[in-house]
Order: sequence, then C-alpha cells, then structure tokens
Amino acid sequence: MRTIVTETSDSRAWPEPDDGIRYAIVVVFLAGLRRRNPAAMVNAVFGLAGTYLPDAVERLAGVEFRPWQRVYVESAMLTHSVGMLGPYDDVWWWDHLTHAHSATILGGVVHVLSRRRGRDPSTRVLAAVVCAGLLWELAEYAIHRGADALGIDPVLVSYGRVDTALDLVFNLVGAALVVLFGDRALTNLVPEDTTTL
Repeated sequence: MRTIVTETSDSRAWPEPDDGIRYAIVVVFLAGLRRRNPAAMVNAVFGLAGTYLPDAVERLAGVEFRPWQRVYVESAMLTHSVGMLGPYDDVWWWDHLTHAHSATILGGVVHVLSRRRGRDPSTRVLAAVVCAGLLWELAEYAIHRGADALGIDPVLVSYGRVDTALDLVFNLVGAALVVLFGDRALTNLVPEDTTTL
C-alpha cells in the first residue's frame, strides 16, 4: 500500500530565525561584493560560519539552546557584519553595542563552563573578557597596520587609543551583565547539581 502525503498550508514549516539571520549575512556579503568592500565580505563569511556555533555546541556538549539564546548569539554575527558596511563609521554607538554583545557571549561561555565545573564564574568571566578584549584590540591594530603597509584595505580597522579604551570599557559592560544575570539566563546549559556554590 502506498501512502501519499500532500502538503497543506497548515503543515508548511515557517523559516527559522537562524535562516533569516543567515540570509541577512549573505545579503551583507553581496553588498560588500557590489561595493568592492573586502572587509564586509570577509567579515560576512566569518559571521555566517559563526551562526553555526550554537549547532556545534549543542552536538558537542549535549546541551540545548533556547530559541532566544540562538538568536542572541547569531545576531552578534549579523550586527558585526552589517557594521562593516558603514555603521561602524557612521553610527556612534554601533561599535559599543557590538563589543558589549560579543563580550556577553564570551562571558556566557565562560560562565557556563565555570558552573559546569562547580566553580564561581565571576572572576573567570571578567578575566576572560578582559584578556580576549586585549588580544582582539592587538590583533585589530596589527591587521590594520599590516594592511596599510601592504597597501590593501584592512578587514579590521583600529580607530585609535580612545576607541580602543571604549572598546575595552564596553567589553567590561558585557562581562558585568553576564556576572549579574548569567545564572538566570543560562540555567538550561548547566546541569542542576552544579548550579549552586
């Protein structure tokens, strides 16, 4: 006996938010291609790859992200990619937003790992975000200077000392948010027997 399945309007699945974010990053890539903006294109490629991190973490760590957590992580990739098309230069708060957003993601990872090991995450979150922020700023500076020396467009831009200092401040804002709200926002990623210290 053969069963025939027909698709009705009720059975059609809606696109996932992941798909929308990924399509938007592809649009950023195409806009970068059209504008001949290699920085936007390179960052869109890395951003698109980054949208698959929640899937990889779920498979490797045996956890399940809540839908808002997936969108939160993936939207950081989108805001950074879009920023390369002009908002980093034209919108005064864009860089602050992306630094705080990215810092909360790194801080969240450190928070979850610390809790899963039965350790207090506060100092580890702050230390990891500060160290990663300093390394990022050094890499940004080196890439920018190297590109200038080679006469090519940099894929990352360093805007000077004040910008670097503000980047580090907003990284700390992101870390502080994780320290304050991590236990409430990330409980689904930590086994119950390790959440209290």
